[in-house]
Amino acid sequence: MRKIVASLFISLDGVVEAPDQWHMSYFDDEMGEAVGGLMSDTMLYGRKTYEGFAEAWPQREGTDDEDAGFAKILGDARKIVVSRGEVDLSWRNSEKLAGDLVAGVTALKAESGGDVSIGGSISVIRQLLQHGVLDELHLLVHPIAVRKGERLFDEGDSRIPLKLLSSNAFASGVLHLVYGPAD
Repeated sequence: MRKIVASLFISLDGVVEAPDQWHMSYFDDEMGEAVGGLMSDTMLYGRKTYEGFAEAWPQREGTDDEDAGFAKILGDARKIVVSRGEVDLSWRNSEKLAGDLVAGVTALKAESGGDVSIGGSISVIRQLLQHGVLDELHLLVHPIAVRKGERLFDEGDSRIPLKLLSSNAFASGVLHLVYGPAD
């Protein structure tokens, strides 16, 4: 059975929105290795994250850009997009998740193959956590209080108990925390 593994850049105060505006000064080789290790041959994206990636990454493949190798990995991956509406799937190897999110992801878990990775896609991660479908949540906690923006956990009536699976401190001060469902 495949695992569903999500990762997010997050500030000390829980902000996950617009990390491009606050996280890059902390990006170093250690973080690059951690992020690279979270890539898989199957990626799951919400519509907004997919559209942002599809706009930014395909044109970097085959260039002299320092990110060309990463762009190729993203391009080669199977990309499954979660959307209630229409979405332009022009980026190669892209498809729309059929039906209900939880049922669709549960079916993905039952397929053979490696992990299914989710990078970004906050609303997707929230729903999968709420329904107990997410196997691992990797948080790259940055030593900064952003103080405004969307946070990982919104207001809600039910708790989501998690257990710490591993932790690693980078020289930059970023913590790589890995959580799974509490038993």
